Amino acid sequence: MDVNNLLLATSNPAKQQRLGWLLEGLSLAPVTLDELGLAGDELGLAGREPQEEGATHEENACLKAEFWSSRRDGLVISSDGGLVIPVLGDRWASLRTRRFAGGLAGDEMRVRRLLDLMEPYDGDERRASWVEAVAIADRGQILGSWQVEGATGLLLKRPGSGPRVPGFWAFSIWYFPELEKSYNELDEGELEVLNDHWIQLKRLVQTFFHQRTGTTG
Repeated sequence: MDVNNLLLATSNPAKQQRLGWLLEGLSLAPVTLDELGLAGDELGLAGREPQEEGATHEENACLKAEFWSSRRDGLVISSDGGLVIPVLGDRWASLRTRRFAGGLAGDEMRVRRLLDLMEPYDGDERRASWVEAVAIADRGQILGSWQVEGATGLLLKRPGSGPRVPGFWAFSIWYFPELEKSYNELDEGELEVLNDHWIQLKRLVQTFFHQRTGTTG
């Protein structure tokens, strides 16, 4: 197994940055789909990306990791996540967070649709958390996978003033009263305080690689 080269199996730049952050300090060289020529029509892969049909986010992350790792000789890391909104019951599924407003909806439409769904609710009824899963594979075989749930915040009634991150649309309306900030305004120290989902995953991924290479971190 070549532990020096690892594919970030996503075309979303913000997600690439997050996956790369999980690997900080490790003896790995993260590369993207574009850098390896694995995205687009030239390999006949366009439109044949893995279908996210798993029963859990962890299953979806594994499907993606298996798909891309079977198309290269080397390690792959992938992820899948979604918003958990208890008050909406059967009208909401975290697995459909990206697609709930329709396959053609952009980030702004997704925000508007979710605000419409949440309009009848106030206070603690607007509680929401985030589930994220990560999987690592090599040549079509899953080597490790994890699913975690992060801190609970509240869904605002209108987007906050923080930066909008393409692809991470929900974070502009996911608010943490104890910090008086929406998720997209939090720094790494504040994410540590919240035991954020990415913080939890970084510990798990780092431990996985340290154990495989016999190092300590």
